[in-house]
Amino acid sequence: MKLISWNVNGLRAVAKAGFVDIVKGSGADIFAVQETRAWPDQLSDELKDIPGYSSYFAQAKKKGYSGVAVYTKKKPLRVTTGIGVDHFDDEGRVLTLEFTDFSLTNVYFPNAQHGLKRIDYKIEFNNALFEYVKQLAVNKTTIICGDFNVAHKAIDLANPKANETNPGYSIEERSWMDRFINAGWVDTFRVFNQEPGQYSWWSYRFNARNKNIGWRIDYFIIDENSKSRLHDAAILTEVLGSDHCPVQVELKTG
Repeated sequence: MKLISWNVNGLRAVAKAGFVDIVKGSGADIFAVQETRAWPDQLSDELKDIPGYSSYFAQAKKKGYSGVAVYTKKKPLRVTTGIGVDHFDDEGRVLTLEFTDFSLTNVYFPNAQHGLKRIDYKIEFNNALFEYVKQLAVNKTTIICGDFNVAHKAIDLANPKANETNPGYSIEERSWMDRFINAGWVDTFRVFNQEPGQYSWWSYRFNARNKNIGWRIDYFIIDENSKSRLHDAAILTEVLGSDHCPVQVELKTG
């Protein structure tokens, strides 16, 4: 079973870069999207109804901001938007699909922003999200995917020293990620690849993508008890259309 996650930086914008064909050609059983920046009623039928997939959306109260979506070949048993906390759910950051033998939670984590002015909000969100997925993992394989807006370790960004106090690599964010992983969760990509220079986001400035001056801030995380279901994980750097590229995980079924 192949799962793909991609921060598209605007679903309507990435549509012009061939998003529908990318999904169709991906072979993904589930294709999760972050930062849709749209309500479903703002999307074309082509974007909402990709042949072979059912689509589900969680949008922010504010139009043109945040938002997540999931396209799935397999019909879920249940779909839940948000985590039950209004001031987080108003930003349309979380969508959970539950299936017979696993659940997938698609998340667009908050950006701590310049000067870390939103760091308290982010850590509060992270903690609430952690409690939410912990409950899911009691009963079945639990997968969390999305843009975490944090590079966990020095290997996960090109210039760690220069970014130690910046959003996405602050000590507060890295420490939270440490606690999260140490509580029984697995960064699937690092199970298969320990190489440096593996990134999923590049600034639009300074020709960063061509120079591979990037950050790995997009993840598939799985509960530790289900680690044996992992088959492979990859970063799809060849896919263009956003400042992020998709990330992928393959699971053994059953």
